[in-house]
Amino acid sequence: MPVLDTIPPRSRVLIIRLRSLGDCVLTTPAIHLLKRHRPDLELGVVVEDRFRAVFEGNPDISAILEPSVAGAAMFRAELTINFHGGTRSALLTGASASSWRVGFGHFRKAAVYNVRVPRAQAIFGEERVVHTAEHMASAMFFLGVPKGEIPRAFLRGGAKGRRELPYAVIHPMASSAAKTWPAERFVELGQYLRDSAGLDPLFIGAAGDDLAPFEAESFCCLRGAPLGEVMSLISDARLFVGNDSGPAHMAAAFGVPSLVLFGDSDPRIWAPWRTPSETIEAGVALHAVGVDTAIAAIERLPVRMENSRR
Repeated sequence: MPVLDTIPPRSRVLIIRLRSLGDCVLTTPAIHLLKRHRPDLELGVVVEDRFRAVFEGNPDISAILEPSVAGAAMFRAELTINFHGGTRSALLTGASASSWRVGFGHFRKAAVYNVRVPRAQAIFGEERVVHTAEHMASAMFFLGVPKGEIPRAFLRGGAKGRRELPYAVIHPMASSAAKTWPAERFVELGQYLRDSAGLDPLFIGAAGDDLAPFEAESFCCLRGAPLGEVMSLISDARLFVGNDSGPAHMAAAFGVPSLVLFGDSDPRIWAPWRTPSETIEAGVALHAVGVDTAIAAIERLPVRMENSRR
C-alpha cells in the first residue's frame, strides 16, 4: 500500500529542503503535487533562513521552520520527506520522530529512513536523464500521488510596476568559473538589449559579487538585495538572461522567457522548467560562446523586441 494511503486525515508532513536557491525553487512542483492529492495534509518546510522567501506566500505550505532539532521535533509530523540528503538533514529527519521517514535510495545515513525512494528512472519506467523537478516529483509518485504532469515551480511575486521602462534581468554570476560567461560578453549583450531591443538591462548579483564592469557602462545594477525584492523584479521582467544558477529557476517559476548559458552543468537536469527558454550548452568552452550566438537565441524567444518602450 502506498505510504500516502496510510497517513491519517489532517496529518502533518515535514519537508526538509535546506538549500540551495535553485533546489528550493524546484521543490515547489513536488510540494504542489502532494498538496493537490491530499489537500487535508498540513505541510511544513524546513529551510535555511536565507532561502525562506522562496516558500513564503505559497498556499500549499502551512509552516516554514528553521533547521533545528527542536523545530523538527515540535512539528510532530506523521511523515517526513528529506529532499536534501546530507548529514544535517538526516539528523533533522531522525529528530522528527515521524512514523514514516523518507529519503532517496542514494542518501547516506540509511538507518534514519524507513522508506527509501528508488531512482526516478525506475519510477517513471524509462531510462533517461531526468530534470531536477522530475527527480523530486518522482518521490511523490512513489509515495502514492498519481503520476501526471509536473507543474511549473511556484513563487509569490511582489509589487509590480516599480520600473517605468520594459527591462531585462541579467544575472552574470555563477557558482564557479566554469559556469560563468565572460563579463565583457554580458556587457555587449546588455548594450544590444538597450540599444537595439528596447529593453533596459538590470544586472543583479549577491552582496559580494563584482558588478563593476556593468556599472562602468552605466547599466542599472542591484547588488545584495533581499531575495524577496529580487523575486519581485524578476517576476515583472520581459526577459531573463544568465548563467546556470538560482535566479534562472526563479525566472522560470514566473514564466519569464529566459536564455541560460551552461558551462560544465547539464541543461537536461537544470534547464528552466516549463517556461519559454533557450539554452546554450558549451561545456568547458563557455568562454568561447560569442555574443551573436546569445542574441540569436534571444531572438527566438517570445519577447516583444521592437517598439517595446512606452
